[in-house]
Amino acid sequence: MTVPRAPEPPAPPAAAPAEPPPAKRFTFPSAVTVLAVVTLAVWLLAFVIPAGTYTRNGHGAPVQGTYHRAPSAQTFPERLNDLFLSPVNGLYGIKDARTGQVGPGLSGELYGSAGVFLFVLAIGAFITVVFATGALDRGIGRLAHRLRDRGALLITGVMAVFSLLGTVEGFAEETLGFYGLIVPLMLALGFDRLVATGTIILGAGIGVLCSTVNPFATGVASSAAEISLGDGIALRVAMWLVLTTVTIAYVVRYARRVRRNPDRSLCGFLPGDREHARTTADAAAPPGLTGLHKTVLVTVALVFAFMIFSVIPWAGALTGNTAAPPYGFELDWSFPQLAALFLVAAVLVGIIARMGEQRLSATIVQGAADFIAPALVIVLARGVTVIMNNSKITDTVLHSIEGVVSGTPSAAFGIMVFLVNLPLAFLIPSTSGHATLAMPILAPLADFAGVSRAVVVTAWQAASGWMNLWVPTTAVIMGGISLAKVGYDRYLRFVWPLLALLAVLVCGFVALGAVLG
Repeated sequence: MTVPRAPEPPAPPAAAPAEPPPAKRFTFPSAVTVLAVVTLAVWLLAFVIPAGTYTRNGHGAPVQGTYHRAPSAQTFPERLNDLFLSPVNGLYGIKDARTGQVGPGLSGELYGSAGVFLFVLAIGAFITVVFATGALDRGIGRLAHRLRDRGALLITGVMAVFSLLGTVEGFAEETLGFYGLIVPLMLALGFDRLVATGTIILGAGIGVLCSTVNPFATGVASSAAEISLGDGIALRVAMWLVLTTVTIAYVVRYARRVRRNPDRSLCGFLPGDREHARTTADAAAPPGLTGLHKTVLVTVALVFAFMIFSVIPWAGALTGNTAAPPYGFELDWSFPQLAALFLVAAVLVGIIARMGEQRLSATIVQGAADFIAPALVIVLARGVTVIMNNSKITDTVLHSIEGVVSGTPSAAFGIMVFLVNLPLAFLIPSTSGHATLAMPILAPLADFAGVSRAVVVTAWQAASGWMNLWVPTTAVIMGGISLAKVGYDRYLRFVWPLLALLAVLVCGFVALGAVLG
């Protein structure tokens, strides 16, 4: 008798092939990392670029033809110390009047960005306190509901105002205080954070690029070129009108594209961003503003209006004379005063909202803490210029362009001045510093080319303004994208087609100005 065998157990299923681990996606470094790399690169270049200097005249400007090699007296440990202390020098470095060196323990004028650093923290405290009252949330909701079909009008208005302020008084770093208001508003209208970033940076930046009577760009450069501030103003006004219109149209076009199809956003949306966007789809009006909310919003508007008023050099802007004595009502405030203004305003809003001492104190501290990252970015950007200053390579860079732009045709000369100033603007982000160093050399070259010196001023400031729309060594760019929470690579992808178009238009304008004289 055959005993049947028990059935064999079914064979285990074949093991599925192991899935390869997901490939790691490249993440563009943060603003702090980008600036750290730039700082190291400039420090290394200082060993390769020979040190040199120009003889200075009584105004401290370099004299053409006097460049000479002046080997830096810095030892390697001193250079290493400059690299080590670059963030410290970027915050509160002091420039010695005799040697020109910058360091934390020297005597002279403040070279670091301590005023801007504290200004950003004060802005953070103020905006956080305002949002804690609920007034801005409700006010933005109601404004978004009213403008839900007119977002282009809002973008146009903000950019036009910023551009006007940029062209008449160099409105740039002051825009850092507006991100807390503009970003939530643009999100509420269904746009992304790049729309808000472009509205602020490009709005003010195109005004500075096309400066007409900006005392910090046109004023300083015209004075260094020994011409009147009004020379060439017709060309600059025409360029400002055209380039501002083109820039606004570019941002509006992108904004409409994102609103129609959010998947086409170049920066995407963060968690919570869509909650802002949903308010535009809600047909019902948000709750009305209480008397407390209205009082807070009026206070906020008055604070920002007073900030703008306090920094405008009214006498120079209205008379066209940078040396005009200031009017009696001018305040001539800068970042230290503005920082104090927003700290006082934060306390005032807290009192109006009856927040109580403990809650108000905690909110102010939290707001300052939230803004520490963009404040540090500003400090690092300033530290780069300290390394260049202490290693004495700035004048060498200037000397290298002396023989390039002379003896060329008029139209080509104007374009060449624009082009050669592009790398120089990268190395010297400070508009007034760039003008003081470069114009005494570039302006006399115009005489040999038979070109008006005003064209050199226009080409120079256009180059400086064009570079400052994107370079990672400026506080306006790196601080702004940090406040808006937009990656630097995303911003570059957004802005590069506009940069190419603006460069072509600028070259056309300066060539025309050179030919027409």
